[in-house]
Amino acid sequence: MEYRRLGASGLMVPALSFGAGTFGGRGPLFGAWGATDAREARRLVDICLDAGITLFDTADVYSAGASEEVLGQAIKGRRDQVLLSTKTGLPLGDGPGDAGTSRSRLITACEDALRRLGTDHIDLFQLHAFDAGTPVEEVLDALDSLVRAGKVRYTGVSNFSGWQLMKSLAAADRLGRPRHVAHQVYYSLVGRDYEWELLPLARDQGLGALVWSPLGWGRLTGRVRRGTPLPPGSRLHSTADYGPPVDDDHLYRVVDVLDEIARETGRAVPQIALNWLLRRPTVSSVIIGARDERQLRQNLGAVGWSLTPEQVARLDAASHRPAPYPYFPYERQEGFARLNPPVFAAPERAA
Repeated sequence: MEYRRLGASGLMVPALSFGAGTFGGRGPLFGAWGATDAREARRLVDICLDAGITLFDTADVYSAGASEEVLGQAIKGRRDQVLLSTKTGLPLGDGPGDAGTSRSRLITACEDALRRLGTDHIDLFQLHAFDAGTPVEEVLDALDSLVRAGKVRYTGVSNFSGWQLMKSLAAADRLGRPRHVAHQVYYSLVGRDYEWELLPLARDQGLGALVWSPLGWGRLTGRVRRGTPLPPGSRLHSTADYGPPVDDDHLYRVVDVLDEIARETGRAVPQIALNWLLRRPTVSSVIIGARDERQLRQNLGAVGWSLTPEQVARLDAASHRPAPYPYFPYERQEGFARLNPPVFAAPERAA
């Protein structure tokens, strides 16, 4: 397994990490993802550790805390072998204090996560969403107190826009508080919006991307094909509205190229989609999930080899979408591009 620095921090993380969203199985969304119990989870953790995956990601909202509980049981007796990442901020109930990132909520959420995970510290504590109602100074001060108490080692965010993230980083610099080192983001061959603003920001500010749903919310598993119904058991049957939208023409254009490269390389479609992501700038770790051992072992096959530059170029071209304003001038017009070279140039169009 390859290990990379998490952004500009000193923390080394594996190129692939494991997402515990399938652990617990409570509620309409997470119940559709999976219902892995402690015994099954321990087996998956065994496989991960054997393969060099040491970072495990969860959140308090995953199965209403059950994911953290199951993960805590699965790592019992080997806490020193793993890195734990969890998130808080999304609503856990209807009460006034059940959502957001106020000082009270952050401290309570951290204590609850420590208890459920069965540990005395969290390696990476992330804000699951931006809380517009709480002053950023209050958020940073609360996180700083948790770091100083030794309960949190590093902090990060998830699903922030560019201005929200930059506001937090600038405030941390102004106040002398620890900077966020990671941004957990959606990024896939059928969802490249990360590249327009968040990727350049991450490169400029030293943030490592932790990629969630790298297979496009289950669309790049190799089971979704043009002109065929969704396969039985696909989570898209019940959870498509929760995830990022993808129009069918764009999806099938990408899948067609993935199928071509799968035939050329002898690799599975999801392995190719994951390998493409591992080569993108700022990506520190790609979070893979699995309902069972078979899925996990297949995803592990994404490392240890590389797509050719020509194959990457074909995937880039198939997955490219025109940038929205204010980004498209930097992609299309020479004067803008000379001042700010784009992270990725638009692919050449066939005549």
